[in-house]
Amino acid sequence: MAASAGATDRHLAVNLANARDLAALLEPIRASNNLPALGAVVVRSNRVVGLGVTGMRKFGAPEPVMVNDIWHHGSITKSMTATLAAMLVEGGKISWTTRITDVFPDLATTMNAQWKTVTLEELLSHHSGAPADLNPSGIWAQLWKRRGTPREQRRFLLEKVTALPPEAPPGTKYIYSNAGYAIAGAMLEQVTGTAWEDLITKCLFQPLGMTTAGFGAPGTPGKLDEPWGHTFVDGEPRPVPPGPDADNPPAIAPAGRVHCSLLDLAKYAAFHVAGDRGDGWLLAPESFKKLHTGLVPVSPSSDDRYAMGWVVTSRDWAGGTALTHTGSNTMWFTVIWLAPKKDFAVIVVTNIGGDRAATATDRAAWKLIQEFLVKQ
Repeated sequence: MAASAGATDRHLAVNLANARDLAALLEPIRASNNLPALGAVVVRSNRVVGLGVTGMRKFGAPEPVMVNDIWHHGSITKSMTATLAAMLVEGGKISWTTRITDVFPDLATTMNAQWKTVTLEELLSHHSGAPADLNPSGIWAQLWKRRGTPREQRRFLLEKVTALPPEAPPGTKYIYSNAGYAIAGAMLEQVTGTAWEDLITKCLFQPLGMTTAGFGAPGTPGKLDEPWGHTFVDGEPRPVPPGPDADNPPAIAPAGRVHCSLLDLAKYAAFHVAGDRGDGWLLAPESFKKLHTGLVPVSPSSDDRYAMGWVVTSRDWAGGTALTHTGSNTMWFTVIWLAPKKDFAVIVVTNIGGDRAATATDRAAWKLIQEFLVKQ
């Protein structure tokens, strides 16, 4: 990693000359799991203290990944959508208890009766009864046709999903649902008159200086200017070129289509750590508390709870509460851990999906937690 002069934004100090290069630490983990590439960033006390990447943009090609490359982050997007919702709640555009029918009264006559009580908060906490899988209904296949603008596609999803009964009675069961977040995104679009993509760019990405943030698979079709996503086929990474088929349909963008560089995702992580500690901006402390408070148990056998885009858990190394989430569109994988009491965050990314990617990123995150927190 070449050292470079850094710059400081409002919350995150970036000076790569003072950051530890993590490439040598990451390479054995990448190689042993046969990943095309692996990257990570560590933030402590609002400074980037570690950053590094290793491997190739495309398996079998000579172009190496670079520290400023863009990665797809899948469901890390969910906490971003919830953060946007909190901004609109503070701005009086919507409330946590706003119901779908309050925003879309024209659907009241076609909507299954059980959906009429579902609130924004229930959608964002996976507690609305929204389905985990849109394949059995045939809606998923229809979304792949990408008819209309992304906002129109989300309206289509909303109409089709709510015409059917919820998977469980609203408010009774944790069901992880991309569709639920897409519906929440449609609600935010409706109350502002602005497409979710434009709204989150203006309200979140631009204020945080996330200049590389965008949507869908990164890179230019036909070029190798960014990492490509991959899947495992017979144990070997198979590259997936950038383009429409390299990511999920735009309808579910509020649930999982954001891409950005490691440093830009670090800005977002630092923003949430600072907010949890009472040092945030863009949102009041009460809003950060709302976003970070576990609302729904993720399983009967676990003490972990789901907040709004975050799994709330407890770790000794974090000094108590830790916030975490993973993201994958099956061709990329990201894991993020926040330890607000330690003023610490770690993010690990790879450009391949699957269990091996999950194992490797988890192993790398734990190694970095030990190096930068436990051993200090």
